[in-house]
Amino acid sequence: MTSALIVIDMQLGSFTPRSARYDALGVVSRINLLAERARAEKGLVVFVQHDGPPGDPHHPEAPGWQLLPELDLRADDRFVRKTACDAFLGSGLEDLLRSASVRRLAVTGCATDFCVDTTVRSALARGYRTVVPNDGHTTADRPHLSAEKIIEHHNAVWADFISPAGPARVCASREVAFD
Repeated sequence: MTSALIVIDMQLGSFTPRSARYDALGVVSRINLLAERARAEKGLVVFVQHDGPPGDPHHPEAPGWQLLPELDLRADDRFVRKTACDAFLGSGLEDLLRSASVRRLAVTGCATDFCVDTTVRSALARGYRTVVPNDGHTTADRPHLSAEKIIEHHNAVWADFISPAGPARVCASREVAFD
């Protein structure tokens, strides 16, 4: 069974002083280690980028659309563009995964409470065995809840999520395997 690391919206427009992300450098470092492990174990590494509308920091012509320069990108990595929180909706992600016979995913990225959450739920609903590194996604503080609590909450929800593939396996990034 082929595995894939999905890296969602780790774009400059999401990491600004006005939208500080929890443990951003740590998350980037762990994503890079996961990508290295996925490549070594013949898994896919897929970077998903959000295409925002004109005027949005994630618009493809805006500087914020670019991936963070600290990410370790390689020539064999794949890139998918999306326009919704769900990385599967209206994008080529599912076709890419099917063509590579991927059935197991590790989902990482930004923002825990939006695109990461929606994509994890969509992956589980589509029958993908899904692992979420509990330290491999990030978000910003919200007026009603800290980023740390948002991350803690979503990790708990995914670990109990009812789906055809079972709940997501939620574990530390060092425990994720791609074989």
